[in-house]
Amino acid sequence: MRRVLKLTLCLCVFSLLPLALLAEDFMAEGNALYDKGKSSNYESYKQSGDMFVKALEAAPNNYEAAWKAARSYREFANQSKEKNAPNWKATCKEYGKLGMKYGEKAIALNPNGVEGNFWYGCSVGNYSDSVSILTALKEGLKNKTQSSFEKSYQIDKMYTDGGPMKALGRFWFVLPWPMQDKKLSLKYLREFQKSFPNDAEGQVFLAETLMKTGDKDEAKSLLQKASTSSNKYFADWAKRLLTEM
Repeated sequence: MRRVLKLTLCLCVFSLLPLALLAEDFMAEGNALYDKGKSSNYESYKQSGDMFVKALEAAPNNYEAAWKAARSYREFANQSKEKNAPNWKATCKEYGKLGMKYGEKAIALNPNGVEGNFWYGCSVGNYSDSVSILTALKEGLKNKTQSSFEKSYQIDKMYTDGGPMKALGRFWFVLPWPMQDKKLSLKYLREFQKSFPNDAEGQVFLAETLMKTGDKDEAKSLLQKASTSSNKYFADWAKRLLTEM
């Protein structure tokens, strides 16, 4: 009987080894494709997400695979929007939802992980870019998004170059009345600005909030800086806002 149990245990261990090794291979490929997406071809973000999903299928409790899948799909959606790719709204809808799906999976695996919470919230943002803020609110995504961003802020507000600060600042601005809170938006965006004063996205977001609160001189100064950024998407956004002032 002992020999049977020992043999069964050995077989179970050996059967798990290929899956573990397979997951490692998928993770390595996903990381390489993600780096490629950052440096040259943004469509590699989608491919990296697919690799992380395969890693998660091979190792269902792999938190890293879950949050990296969420991040990759969100980045693919976001870059599609910023590059004004054909049918970018459909891309944001599909891959924003995928980012949400794997962000939720990551949160389930590790509720106190900054990564899962942060990328889930960002994915909701890209999904909303497609379907509209009002539709996202009707689908009950406001509280979940707020909770995920607040949790990521509490865990590590400096994560990914201050992402949680910037995200919360923008979150409280884009909500429609009466949910919008310009004071909270200013609070988080000013906090972000202190640590990352040269970030064009943060400059544009803060400027938009300042324009709504009446401080147009400071807003104009921020937009002038952002308009010279190498980040074309936010440089163009800043130029548009300057023409509207």
